[in-house]
Amino acid sequence: MKLKRSFFARDAIELAPDRIGKILVRRVEGKVRRARIVETEAYVGPHDLACHAAKGRTNRTEVMFGRAGHAYVYFIYGMHWMLNIVAAQPGDAQAVLIRAAEPLDGWEINLTGPGRLARGFGFTKSDNGLDLAGVTGTYLEDDRSPQPRVIRSKRIGVDYAKHWQHRLLRFHAAYSKAVSKG
Repeated sequence: MKLKRSFFARDAIELAPDRIGKILVRRVEGKVRRARIVETEAYVGPHDLACHAAKGRTNRTEVMFGRAGHAYVYFIYGMHWMLNIVAAQPGDAQAVLIRAAEPLDGWEINLTGPGRLARGFGFTKSDNGLDLAGVTGTYLEDDRSPQPRVIRSKRIGVDYAKHWQHRLLRFHAAYSKAVSKG
């Protein structure tokens, strides 16, 4: 069952662990591809120094200030697209980074790490603002299988964020081999 906007319209710190076990669905190269999300990170607003909104409202971050359920896709390190999904209420710039997933239905691809995940699903700048709770062919769905045990830890790669680098805002499925190292 496709997730509705109300699922996304919660604080990122609450939403991030609830995304573990959900299925990301997207048409890739003419085929419907599905993968179970196994790792996320919460970015909880302008006061979070690791969150892009900490630098204020810009062209890059504008989508984060909008409605929950939209994709926030950005380019990092000059080589990787990253998929985030906007959380919370309009004006409260929060998002959840999708860090890793396990491919389903015989799809053989490495989706460990947010750059590989975005590349595998073909996310680019043109997907920034895509409504994942709307009528597009890209969405999240609930999975009826038992939910994995979720482990909470520090986010990866946010050393610049002062005291925010130590916050336990990364969530991942216990025992999943697709979880990125860190």
